[in-house]
Amino acid sequence: MRIPVSWLAEYADLPADLTTEALDAALVEAGLEVEEVDDLRGRVTGPLVVGRVASIEELTEFKKPIRHCWVEVGEAEPRSIICGARNFAEGDLVVVALPGAELPGGFKIGSRKTYGRLSDGMICSERELGVSDEHAGIIVLPEGTVGEDARPVVGLDDVVFELAITPDMGYCFSVRGIAREVAHRLGVAFKDPAAKTVEPAATGEPPFPLAVETDGCTRFTLRAVRGVDANAEAPEWMAKRLVQAGMRPLGLAVDVTNYLMLELGHPLHAFDLDALREGLVVRRAKAGEKLKTLDDVERALDPEDMVICDATGPLSLAGVMGGQTSEVGPATRDVLIEAAHWDPVSIARTSRRHRLTSEASKRYERGADAALSLLAAQRAADLLVEYGGGTLVDEVADVDRRKPIAPITLPVDLPSKTIGVDYDRALVIEMLEAAGCAVEGDEILTVTPAPWRPDLTDPVDLVEEVARLHGYGHIPSSIPRAIAGTGLTSSQRRRRRVARALADNGFVETYTFPFVSRERADELGLDEKDPQREAVAVLNPLDDAAPLLRTTVLASLVNAVRTNLARGARDLAVFEEGLVFQPADGWTELDVVDLPVSKRPEDEAIAAAVLRLPVQPRHVAAVLCGQAVPAGVDTAGRAVDWADAVEAAEVVAAASGVELEVAQGEAAPWHPGRCAELRVGGVPVGYAGELHPEVCERLGLPRRTAAMELDLSALPLQDLAPAPVVSHFPATLIDVAVVVAEPVPAGEVEAALREGAGDLLDSLRLFDVYRDAKLGEDRKSLAFKLELRAADRTLTNEEGVAVRDAAVAVAADRFGAAIRE
Repeated sequence: MRIPVSWLAEYADLPADLTTEALDAALVEAGLEVEEVDDLRGRVTGPLVVGRVASIEELTEFKKPIRHCWVEVGEAEPRSIICGARNFAEGDLVVVALPGAELPGGFKIGSRKTYGRLSDGMICSERELGVSDEHAGIIVLPEGTVGEDARPVVGLDDVVFELAITPDMGYCFSVRGIAREVAHRLGVAFKDPAAKTVEPAATGEPPFPLAVETDGCTRFTLRAVRGVDANAEAPEWMAKRLVQAGMRPLGLAVDVTNYLMLELGHPLHAFDLDALREGLVVRRAKAGEKLKTLDDVERALDPEDMVICDATGPLSLAGVMGGQTSEVGPATRDVLIEAAHWDPVSIARTSRRHRLTSEASKRYERGADAALSLLAAQRAADLLVEYGGGTLVDEVADVDRRKPIAPITLPVDLPSKTIGVDYDRALVIEMLEAAGCAVEGDEILTVTPAPWRPDLTDPVDLVEEVARLHGYGHIPSSIPRAIAGTGLTSSQRRRRRVARALADNGFVETYTFPFVSRERADELGLDEKDPQREAVAVLNPLDDAAPLLRTTVLASLVNAVRTNLARGARDLAVFEEGLVFQPADGWTELDVVDLPVSKRPEDEAIAAAVLRLPVQPRHVAAVLCGQAVPAGVDTAGRAVDWADAVEAAEVVAAASGVELEVAQGEAAPWHPGRCAELRVGGVPVGYAGELHPEVCERLGLPRRTAAMELDLSALPLQDLAPAPVVSHFPATLIDVAVVVAEPVPAGEVEAALREGAGDLLDSLRLFDVYRDAKLGEDRKSLAFKLELRAADRTLTNEEGVAVRDAAVAVAADRFGAAIRE
């Protein structure tokens, strides 16, 4: 909400020496969020004065109408100024920017010759001064003194604060509410704008027949003015304040309702009385009814929507926006003013249902002051009569179904116990009365909130008001004493080790939403019977296009890859560690437990809901594409391949303290010939390799994109490892090449060699694969380098050969391996 300081000062007795910074601080201390401070005084620099048009010469020899004006600006001689506007005449008062002035946008004013005449200044429009977007003509002032500074006249002598009003401070959606807060914070007098008007008494007959048929309307007030010029221009002071508040003047009737909404925080609506038929009915909408609202959109109404109707059907979407059939138009002469109070929850639901947020709905859904309905309607009628003529109709309608405000019981020491600051009884009562509450009692206070504070419903709300109004600065800042804890769990430590290890190996961690589309399973090429297709659907998804919870991290991680590719990245290595969601046993998509929100659910309902919670294991996935090693000046680059995905899985396994077994595998979405099954203790825990070409095409990924995914929850958690024994004796290096059948995986041969070598093996590495006809058909040679070391001695060559032979013996027993001669 935008609020000019001049308007605020009308109801809060601001000190004359109050600076913008001090007022900013007062607003923040009151709990209001200051988003921007717009100092209008700095928009135009240099001489800006009121001028009087002395004479006008029409220049007709040019393509467009041009006027050569002589304008009195308080100097000895009038100034010669060229102007193209047509909306002023000789003798009119205008705003003149003299040479040396600078208008918004860096537009500097000087003397120059144009259209064959000297233009020694500029006659300004509202848009040129940055006052509003109006540019139909220049500003014609109703009054002013020639030569005086024009800034106060056009509103450029003010400061406008733009505030973000939080939902719990809906009463501050008005000058009235903000002025009250500022007055209390600065310790100055507050003048209630509602006191300007005397509330009339309701008469037996309404100004127009009325029936209220819904309990969602707690108060409905009508006042009528006949013979009014509803489309007359609003008075200058009102129009200026509306513009400063960010609204465009539209005509007297609409401007009055907008002005009072900003001032009092109570929305109003003006109907064209002659357009109404038979009588008004306030009710819920009927199925199939439609309404064309003022934004020129025809809306299908919901039976929960509240509407104001006449004999022709719905006229207004109550509390949100009026309809076109009854709006004030050029021919309007009789105006019916409506001021009502609506159920905040109903208005909020209607606003969201129709995706229609208005200034009225913002206030109603936060809780407007029902006590102001009749007073606001009377004030609007008075302003219409004063500035638009006409006659105020004597009849007053006021359907009042308000319930008494329930008092709140508050122990007088509860604020002190809760906040930790010593608030004595007198201070607690003073702060609550400043919040508009009526307070009675001694040690146990009975507090009745003001009607404009519907947010005060519980003792804790009152405690918060005491702390806020007394000042958050009085609450000391202290660091709480840290309680000794047990530290991270084994699972948490493993997750951190895994993430750090992948990052250390060049991967970038990313976080994606765990929601995926129903088409993602097809895009990943999952088989119709693949359990990963059994995804849990979200009833109220953030995005209707992605209603399913992921069953694999790759399903959402590819979205991050696609985004980076679209931004021009080519070489990517990203990973994500997070939850996947697997349906509970016996779960179906329609199997939903209804848990009420108005009270605590029954224990049986909670237990049934827990049983339906999806299983949520943790997975880690990585995707690689582009160049694994970039090309250099004298070295060739290397593209990503399946081995890089397997290496990423090995990094995860090493960080988790487990031995990873790699074997040939086949699973979607990987390429069947370039997919490795990853096992721990013989149990499959994931896959790695290149994605299937068709999957890459469907997802828009580069060909040969590699990926891996591991089930972290399936990896056993390791106990604390003993400190390693570091041998001071030299290592014995032995190479061995064994010949095996072509289908035998090198990883399984390596595992057999490790087992046979025993404790003396320090490291084992495959360094060559050789194929030749001399080895035999479908045979290959695998060469390994063994590093042997003992903790207590230097190994002899004979001991090294014995370890090698023992290792080869195990490989020979399992795979028929033989030492290559």
